[in-house]
Amino acid sequence: MLSVADEVRDAVGAGRPVVALESTIIAHGLPRPRNLRVAAELEQAVRDEGAVPATIAVLDGRPHVGLDKQQLERVANEDGIRKLSRRDLPLAVATGASGATTVSATALLAARAGVRVFATGGLGGVHRGWTQTQDESADLGLLARTRITVVCAGVKSILDVPATLQRLETLGVSVAGFGTDRFPGFYLADSGEPVDWTLGTPGEVAAVMRAQDALEADESALIVANPVPEAEQLDPALHARVLENGLRACGEQGVSGQAVTPFLLDYLVRHTGGASLEANLAAVRGNVRLGGRIAAAWAER
Repeated sequence: MLSVADEVRDAVGAGRPVVALESTIIAHGLPRPRNLRVAAELEQAVRDEGAVPATIAVLDGRPHVGLDKQQLERVANEDGIRKLSRRDLPLAVATGASGATTVSATALLAARAGVRVFATGGLGGVHRGWTQTQDESADLGLLARTRITVVCAGVKSILDVPATLQRLETLGVSVAGFGTDRFPGFYLADSGEPVDWTLGTPGEVAAVMRAQDALEADESALIVANPVPEAEQLDPALHARVLENGLRACGEQGVSGQAVTPFLLDYLVRHTGGASLEANLAAVRGNVRLGGRIAAAWAER
């Protein structure tokens, strides 16, 4: 059922570096035709670090780990491409649907294909107002039971970051800052929260991955929190002001539950003149490059 591209399968089998990439940013995160250009740019960034890119999506009910040029174009340009979380995969497979994979679905399919490193933008987490809504991203539970290393710029800053970090601790998911003792906030280099562990090189990350396997502990993930460069982050004052206004707009317009996150992300893009999108892309580019270096260090075992 799982279709693994020949290049990806050969690299995994030979122990060469591979980096998984999600497809939601292609289908739902960027306007056309920029989305396809960015998809190609991210895959090339992985190759520039000596690794094989494995962009993941579901096409006509078949999960694909690694897309060819035509498949990538389809994800970028086809109308009706769904957004698929972990819970949606059985439904998409059974009904022959096509969709772009979110963090949870990408991590699951990557791990099934034997890919150990996954680079993305920001993770989902515990939503603001959790005590009333009980709204928590599927990313957290999936990462608690999936052995994969996720290179990300922390969690989306519109979420409850302290509660998300507490939840990750409860779930037993290892978290380390890369070159920082501060937990990044997606658009921001610093969310305002500390991290307990700091790793300074791809080799140190690979050593933690080997230790995970040697301990034979629960099959949980390692989160490598890599901050967006300060020069490319969203202006913190602008972020705080627009987010406050966006949260107020949610209340005024009756936006609640799962609709809050996409509403706020869109609100940030529109009310920062696209600056939040550029910060997002800067974070993704950095994470993809770092993911390639970590995958290369992991392959040296």
